[in-house]
Amino acid sequence: MALIDLLKWVVFKLVTGFLYLMYKMFAPSRSHLVGKKVPPVSDPLLLVSAKQLATKIRRKEVTSVEVVQAYIDRIQEINPLLNAIVVERFDEALKEAALVDKLIEEETGGEEVLEDRLPLLGVPLSVKESYAVQGMPITGGLVFRKDVIASVDSPPVAWLKRAGAIPIGVTNTPELCMWGESHNHLYGITNNPYDLSRTPGGSSGGEGSIVGGAGSVIGIGSDIAGSIRMPCFFNGIFGHKTTPGVVTSEHQYPPTTGRHEEYVSNGPMCRYAEDLLPVLKIMAGPNAHMLNLDEKVDLKTLRYFTIPDDCGALLVAPVSKELIDIQKKVVQRLEEDLGVKVEEVRFPELRHSVQMWNTYMNLPDRNGKPAEPFNEILGEPGHPVRPVWELLKWLVGRSTHTFASIGLALQEMTVSKPSPFILQQKEKLQKALEELLGTDGVFLYPAHPRVAPITHHPLFRPLDFAYTGVINVLGLPVTQCPLGLNKDGIPLGVQVGAGKMQDRLSLEVALYLEKAFGGWKEPEAA
Repeated sequence: MALIDLLKWVVFKLVTGFLYLMYKMFAPSRSHLVGKKVPPVSDPLLLVSAKQLATKIRRKEVTSVEVVQAYIDRIQEINPLLNAIVVERFDEALKEAALVDKLIEEETGGEEVLEDRLPLLGVPLSVKESYAVQGMPITGGLVFRKDVIASVDSPPVAWLKRAGAIPIGVTNTPELCMWGESHNHLYGITNNPYDLSRTPGGSSGGEGSIVGGAGSVIGIGSDIAGSIRMPCFFNGIFGHKTTPGVVTSEHQYPPTTGRHEEYVSNGPMCRYAEDLLPVLKIMAGPNAHMLNLDEKVDLKTLRYFTIPDDCGALLVAPVSKELIDIQKKVVQRLEEDLGVKVEEVRFPELRHSVQMWNTYMNLPDRNGKPAEPFNEILGEPGHPVRPVWELLKWLVGRSTHTFASIGLALQEMTVSKPSPFILQQKEKLQKALEELLGTDGVFLYPAHPRVAPITHHPLFRPLDFAYTGVINVLGLPVTQCPLGLNKDGIPLGVQVGAGKMQDRLSLEVALYLEKAFGGWKEPEAA
């Protein structure tokens, strides 16, 4: 180990040791939640995909009111345990469902007309609170924004509503959507349905939690460092990080600044793989044609690659044996079922994933305008947050910000000029992957070094987002796929990535993996 690497390792251990001490001293105990799960599903309507629900509603086999009420009942049963839905709109949703049922009764054009115009007619939808939903809060988890109400819908929400979906509530995030857990002092902390003592991830953790707990069938999230994929992995559901620039980020909070617009992605989060593509197509609006989602994909003609790990990044945890083993099982099934060869590849540049992400997130946009500093957004509308002072306030219980957000503001103070070496490593990795994947290649890559951690423990392993974050700066589409549960009943999974604009390839692989490994499993099914 080089001297500089040894020094980094020592400093990292000291910092994480300090965080652990602070956690033990000041964080309330959650030991009573260990191993506790949400109750099993009792209503069979909750075990039907959104696509199938829409068909049943159009055919009058079930009413939209019955479906929406079933999900309201489930949310009322599990949300006190999860704190995933932070503001509901149950009364409005039921009224909208009644209008759907009336529309179906009066429709004279037939089922096909409704399917074409309103493919999600009558289906309930949960929405990450960072998206504007007219009449609902859009706070970014900040206490000072508690009274901010959206006056319009963000375009993806508007298009989903226009397709017939019915929002039933908005879901929790960390402050400014910039942490791997969904915790803030406005709404509190969200729990994982498979073990209430574990994190559901962030920043789309509320979405992951409520969908994984069968309190919603489809939801939408955003992703700039793994904010769709980590919650989907931790909560055992499917999610898709779209190729950047396809699904607009308009009317979301916080707004994207600097290079963020190039690396943020928006996409669907679903319990059933067959819902990913139709929801994505609707969310993309006029840009949907860019992805050629209607083009057929023959899995047997694709080229497959597996990337086992990041080649041993110094400050990132090694991938656990159970995740290494499950990825190997995916490789084995692909080869046996499809008759393909899955080639193992390694990229030493992945050791620098964290540095790549930090570097590119802090670059100015193409016009030279820098990203707005985190501490300034955190302190709006007043003065920027002073991180050291805020930490002292937190120690005596007077801060309105979480320890994680304060830590991020402190970390921002250490950001230095871009390293030519890191810029070179990223460009080298980008070129190698683009040449490897082309238009017919897909790859497997761990979503995280371990399954869903105990709540607050990401504070001690803050760089483990490297496995998802690097994909953002590479601009590649990825579908997160569940692969069953481990011996403790906690979800396993893998990222399936493809070349830019080749989203349909990973979405097709997701359909295959759902059949091969069973897809979403109920929390009580362990």
